[in-house]
Amino acid sequence: MRPLKVKISITLDGDVLEQTKKLAEDDDRNVSQYINRILKEHIKSTVQSPPLSKP
Repeated sequence: MRPLKVKISITLDGDVLEQTKKLAEDDDRNVSQYINRILKEHIKSTVQSPPLSKP
């Protein structure tokens, strides 16, 4: 079963949105799908990486 989707509202800088639109188009995805994909990748890499120790 696919996880449920939740609609949210966010505010982005104009330049960030324009670049995201271009990247999404290059990846043949809509902006929502693209943002979801890059956030999943970021979360996965962050969770799997051990925390940096402070000297």
